[in-house]
Amino acid sequence: MQQANDRHPAPRDRYPDALRAMALLVVVFGHWLATLPRLDEGLMVATDHLLVVWEGAGVLTWVVQVVPLFVFVSAAVSADGVRRRLSDGHRQLHWWASRALALARPTVTYLAVLGAVVLLSRVTGGRFLEPLNHSLTIHLWFLLMLLGVQALLPLSVRADRRWGLGAVAALVAIAALVDMLRARPGSPADLLRLGELVTDHATVLGWLNLLVIWLLPQQLGIAWRQGRFSGTGTGLVLIALGLVWLGATVSSGYPLAMVDGEVGGRSNLLPPTLALMGVMWLQVGTVLAFESPARRLLARRPVSRLVTILGALGMPLYLWHKFAELPAAWLGEKLGAPIDAGLPGEAGFWWGRLVWLLLCALMVTPVMAAVVAFEMRRRQDVVSATGTRAILAGGAALFAGILVSMALGAVPGAIIGLGGLAAASWLLRAHPQPRLASG
Repeated sequence: MQQANDRHPAPRDRYPDALRAMALLVVVFGHWLATLPRLDEGLMVATDHLLVVWEGAGVLTWVVQVVPLFVFVSAAVSADGVRRRLSDGHRQLHWWASRALALARPTVTYLAVLGAVVLLSRVTGGRFLEPLNHSLTIHLWFLLMLLGVQALLPLSVRADRRWGLGAVAALVAIAALVDMLRARPGSPADLLRLGELVTDHATVLGWLNLLVIWLLPQQLGIAWRQGRFSGTGTGLVLIALGLVWLGATVSSGYPLAMVDGEVGGRSNLLPPTLALMGVMWLQVGTVLAFESPARRLLARRPVSRLVTILGALGMPLYLWHKFAELPAAWLGEKLGAPIDAGLPGEAGFWWGRLVWLLLCALMVTPVMAAVVAFEMRRRQDVVSATGTRAILAGGAALFAGILVSMALGAVPGAIIGLGGLAAASWLLRAHPQPRLASG
């Protein structure tokens, strides 16, 4: 029976692939929707963020903040492979190096192209980089977070093996304790405004939740893979929990939005707070509640094929979708399109948003075609490094390069960060050793 299984491996489970593809598409369209170009005499001079000009848009982030879903599914898919490697610490590090290299190489290409555009704009006097400067690199934070939690995936697998759902409960308790210590409530009545107190106190301790809360969907994904919870009923309970959780946390003073915000201040993301957990419960509950109908739909060949294509294009699309805002802004100007639609509530605002989304979707198409053509010509059989020092140095260079790019924006972050990413790509790659001549 085992030999037959080896000759005829089980077909790939498309449900996790579909979930990851959907999550990335939601993020892409959410980012485009949040970018508000500002025009003066028909020329783009600045951009606003939707959450800055319309506080009520924060409720939309309950849907578009799907990073927890991506972490949840990625952990579920990777858990079995990591579990097989637990007896060999070196192989675990090698596994992470291959993941880091797979993200570093396309990011090098992205920053190289962006850096070339920066230099070209200095020669030609291009106007579009300045209003979109930080928008072109800030989305790279997702790569940092993903690689950070994946580096701890072996620990999460061990925690699931030893404590099961108790590991999930422990993370929730630690995150709650961090927020309580951050809030420093003086009386039971202060618990009713816990969120206000938490986000009014910027403490170093609060950044512990940057690790704890992002580890939670990873721990949940492993538990789901192990069959520790499942079923439509459980999904509906988690959805209800998520709605109650979000309602309670926002009522206590946590911000409505689950993205953006002031670093260390009025933010549910920088650092993460208890409120962000409500989105996780909603998303995990939705995964369970719709699993049966989704699998029936994925059994259809055209749908499965579409998921395969989206899965292959997902990460390149995430890397390059912000870049497409540059040609979209140019085309919008040339066509005289209503991409500057004023403020929410004004006539034509949502029509302008639709036009902007269509322009971005139109212009990302040739960008993706060029990226795919380049990647197909690129050598794909690159092996990751196996030496511990090379992997650690490569990881440090990778994180440093992305952090610089995020902090400084396209100008000059893309050029400076490119050095770190290029070094990471080289360090994380296995380099054949020359053979010594015998005799």
